[in-house]
Order: sequence, then C-alpha cells, then structure tokens
Amino acid sequence: MTIAFILVTSLFFLWGFAHNLDPILIPHLKRSFLLTTAQSTLVDSSVYIAYFLMALPAGLLMKRFGYKKGIIVGLFTFAVGAFLFIPAADFQSFTFFLVALFIIACGLTILETIANPYISELGPEKSSIQRLNLAQSFNGLAAALAPVIGSRIILIKGISDEELAVLSDPERKIALAAEASTVKEPYFILGLLLIIIAVIFSRIRLPESPRIEESTHQKRKSIFSTLKNHNLRWAVISQFFYVGAQVSVFSLFILYATEVVAITEITAADFLAACGIAFLLGRFLGTFFMKYIAPHRLLGLYAIANIFLSAFAMYATGMIAIYTIIIICFFMSIMFPTIFAMGISKLKEDREYGSSLLVMSIVGGAILPGVFGLISDFSGNIQIGYIVPLISFLVIAYFALYKYKSV
Repeated sequence: MTIAFILVTSLFFLWGFAHNLDPILIPHLKRSFLLTTAQSTLVDSSVYIAYFLMALPAGLLMKRFGYKKGIIVGLFTFAVGAFLFIPAADFQSFTFFLVALFIIACGLTILETIANPYISELGPEKSSIQRLNLAQSFNGLAAALAPVIGSRIILIKGISDEELAVLSDPERKIALAAEASTVKEPYFILGLLLIIIAVIFSRIRLPESPRIEESTHQKRKSIFSTLKNHNLRWAVISQFFYVGAQVSVFSLFILYATEVVAITEITAADFLAACGIAFLLGRFLGTFFMKYIAPHRLLGLYAIANIFLSAFAMYATGMIAIYTIIIICFFMSIMFPTIFAMGISKLKEDREYGSSLLVMSIVGGAILPGVFGLISDFSGNIQIGYIVPLISFLVIAYFALYKYKSV
C-alpha cells in the first residue's frame, strides 16, 4: 500500500498545480480580453462547473472500472485540456480558453473523486482524516510553487496600457494576442508530463480499496438516499462554501493585492506563493495537531479565526491587508480534506456516492467567486467582496462545532 499511497499522492500535487495557475490566468486574460472583475471569474466558473457536471460520472467510472483505469482516464482528459491552450491562444478566443479549462477540470474531477476516498481508505480508519490531510499537503506544495513558476512564464511584461490606448483596433489585437500566447509553453509541457504519468500508472499494479472490496456484496443505496446521512449532508453544504471561499481568496488575490497595495502583478504573484507556503505549513501543522485535538473541533477553531480575519481584510490597508490574506490561507489549509473525511466516514459501501456528492459541491468555486466579483464591481472596492469568505467560514464553523455527529 505504500507505493500506492505515494503514487496517488503525486496526483494531489498535479491538480494543485493546475488549480493554482488559475490565479495567474485571471489577471492575464482580464488584460488580454479587457474583462471586468466579474467576467474574469468565468475562469473559475468554467473549472468548477465541470466538477458539478462530472462528479457523478466520475463516481460511476470508479465503480465500474476501478481506481487504476479511472486515474488513467482522468490523466488523459487533463492532458487534452492542457494541449487545447495552444489553439486557444492562436485563435485569441476567451471562449476557447474557457472550453480548455472546462476539459482540464473534467480530468481533475475524475482524479479527485477517486483519489480522496482512496487515500482515506489506505490504512486504519481512525487515522483517515490525518492521512488525507497529509496527502493534501502536496496540494499545498503546488500552491506555493505554481504562482512563482507561472507568473514568470505567463505574466511577462508586455505593452503598457498607455501604449495600447493609442493603437488601432487591429494593432491592439495583435499586441494582446502576443501576450496571450505566453500560456502555450507551460500548458504544453504540463500536457506531456501528464501523458508520461498516465503511462506509468498503466504499467504498475494499483490495489483496489480493501474496504470497498469487502463491501461489494452489500446492497447499495441510491445516491440521493446517501444524502440522508446527516454528516454527509452537512459536509456537502460546508464544502460548497469552503471551495467558494478558497477560490475567491486565491484566484482574486493578485487583483486584490494590486488594488489595495501599489505593487506589480509579479510581486503580487510572489506574495501569492507565500499564501501557498502558509497553506502548506497549515496542512502539516494541522495534521500534527489532530493527534491531540479532535479534527472537527480543530476545523471549527480554524473557521472562527478566518471569520475575524475576513472581516479585517475588508478594511485593512497597506501590507497588513496582504499579510491578513496569507494568514487566512494558513487557517484554510485543513478545511477541504477534513470536511471531506468527516462527510464520508462510516459510509462504507456508499463511499463512491459520498465522494461524488462532495466533489459536486465544489461547484461553489464556480458560483461564489462570481458573487465576490459582482460585489467588488458594484461597490468599486474589491475588499468588500470578502463578505463572501466571511459568510462561508460561518457555515463551516456551524457544521464543525454544532452539526457534526462524531462517529
């Protein structure tokens, strides 16, 4: 099981890297296509709508063909989406970019639907939450590396806004097309890497989950009856708000930082990497703290901290505002895997259904950042948008401290 754990954990890094390129894409495409803040959040919408649409098919794929084949399908789908960035840049089409991101997200949905429950089951059930947090730590490592690498490849310094203003429409289109083309190289390399990893998975033996194999003789419920489980139902609600909050914080960070503090996008991307490091550190420390504090109580404490920090982020000025967001990222660190593991605990043979529902709830990342963007555009102040994460963390704290039934 050790080899299986290592290989599947590598997937957490891959989808974390892909997700954390999105905050780089948002300001890049916002400039290239002259978008509003709300329009730029369509990048997130195209990604997280795919989670909602593909989660159930991904769960059925896992049940029908098993973990190994499902992972290979997910990796190849991921690769196809990455390669589509090349024609999207060539055609200078924002819609084409959204389609490519949607296909990437379809692959990520398959991988996450399979990998999260699989990791939680590769070992003793009592340590499943810690094990999932450990695997998710590599997602945090990707969150630290992707902004640094992506910004220096994608956010190149192109023609200035003043120079753009005096160009004719055809000239402006050519200039912006040249800037948009910087996405081709990193996504082509990512696609090749994914093909190589898919081939590696096809050559190794990946054991199926012992608990799934033991329970195949039991009668399965429908996916809707699975929602009758109290913890799963509240975990789905909490995960919707958590992912919406996380995507709002990470994806809009560069826009937030450059508006609140007079820094460049490259410098803001470096601070975004600091957010990723704080996120990674929080994962490791959270996994350690869970030896002494019940996971649901630790989740509640982290959520309460972020309620106050989100309120502060709405009015803070200068570098204090950026440091506040970095601390928010630290306290967000354990939320996704902890909510996920709390939701599927004791589902036994219905874990595939529970996993699919929890992945479907990631659609919060498609909806809440758009609300954040609309509030920012309407108020003329991106900081006011932090009311969205604040409310989200309130819901998570309520689930962790009042609604969760310890099993």
